[in-house]
Amino acid sequence: MPDQSLPVSTASMGALERQLAAQKARRPADPLLSLVVPVFNEEESIDIFLEQVVPLLERDRLRFEIVFVNDGSRDETLARLFNSSTRDHRIRIVNLSRNFGKEAALTAGIDHARGDVLIPMDIDLQDPPELIEPFIARWREGYDIVYGVRSARTWDTAAKRLSASWFYRVFNSMSPVRIPENVGDFRLVDRRAIEVLRQLPERNRFMKGLFAWVGFNAVGVPYERPQRAAGSSKFNLWRLWNFALDGVVSFSTVPLRAWFYVGVVIATVAVLYALFIVTRVLIFGIDTPGYASLLIAVLLMGAIQLLSLGIIGEYLGRLFLEVKGRPIYVVEGVYEEGGPQPRQD
Repeated sequence: MPDQSLPVSTASMGALERQLAAQKARRPADPLLSLVVPVFNEEESIDIFLEQVVPLLERDRLRFEIVFVNDGSRDETLARLFNSSTRDHRIRIVNLSRNFGKEAALTAGIDHARGDVLIPMDIDLQDPPELIEPFIARWREGYDIVYGVRSARTWDTAAKRLSASWFYRVFNSMSPVRIPENVGDFRLVDRRAIEVLRQLPERNRFMKGLFAWVGFNAVGVPYERPQRAAGSSKFNLWRLWNFALDGVVSFSTVPLRAWFYVGVVIATVAVLYALFIVTRVLIFGIDTPGYASLLIAVLLMGAIQLLSLGIIGEYLGRLFLEVKGRPIYVVEGVYEEGGPQPRQD
């Protein structure tokens, strides 16, 4: 994924233009667009979302489908989706058997989308549907991935903006796969990139990293992130912390390697200190060690060992989940036009 902030050489630019021209020639004139919308307890937002998005897509004369993924909602979300699907046959519902989390729900939507291009969106309209048109325009230029860049996050708290900035810096400093700053899941993805994503089998999903990992030619489109249209966010501080931890552990082994170097430094200091003690005893005689310094050393080493074991445990726990090979999600049913979709044998 090219970094838009870095200058591009003339030779590289020429190669990029040739790639874009080749892909532009392969683009269908009338593509099918799949909007993938994971929902969890969003009964208040469904009608608002459809009232905003559907007229916009019809105005631009786009062929489209809207794939709602119900992630085990416990309110009237599924019932309202059924009603919407009955009124508009372009709406499909992938109903998961329970709550598997947003990353799994997004994966289910990607697996069931039929479009030539796919756009994951949040139902709260903080991903502005007005960006779909410029996304399509950049895709027609030959780009395989067009992502939205949050140039302004006025409605986010200062703590959330600061923690997000730290996360991107820490992640990109440790991971060989760079993700653009202030970029979420809102993006357009071409079918050939989607087919690569569908081949990735890991159970611990960090979709921002996976979108970056597949590569292909990508470009950003800046936008101001608006206020949530309805409902409330399902991500609290604890879930955001675990989400960030999943991202770092999924794409970097630097935390493991860092503790190897911490061990080397501590061992070196211990050997040097031991040599110092032996030398001082040989020169000045027996020295009685202090209780306070001994206690501090023991507590420090114990804390470092527990911390390093915790980091190893994070990786080991994810390895445990991957080895079991359970599916990422379980689909209760796929519904179209208010009824179940017939099986494709």
